[in-house]
Amino acid sequence: MIRSELVLRIAEMNPHLYAKDVEATVDAILDRIEAALIQGDRVELRSFGVFSVRHREARTKRNPRSGAAVQVGQRVAIHFKPAKVVRERLNLGETDPEGEAERFRRAS
Repeated sequence: MIRSELVLRIAEMNPHLYAKDVEATVDAILDRIEAALIQGDRVELRSFGVFSVRHREARTKRNPRSGAAVQVGQRVAIHFKPAKVVRERLNLGETDPEGEAERFRRAS
């Protein structure tokens, strides 16, 4: 799902909200998550999961085509750990889009 599809689905699930307001809200949430990760903070969304930053040290890798050694600098990677509820739903293969909002409200 891409951002525009997310906005569209939320707008469809909440007909009392304007699509522009939904888009602004989604953008604000994603911007705040991004800002927190840039600061090195951990972002926990209950019943969904945790976003955190992991630092990867500089290392030597191999170019698969030529076999030559290549230096890769230090990097920062985003790590996501899903909540137990999400993991269980994924493992059971639950994909009921109509009941998503109601299940989320009950889990909160």
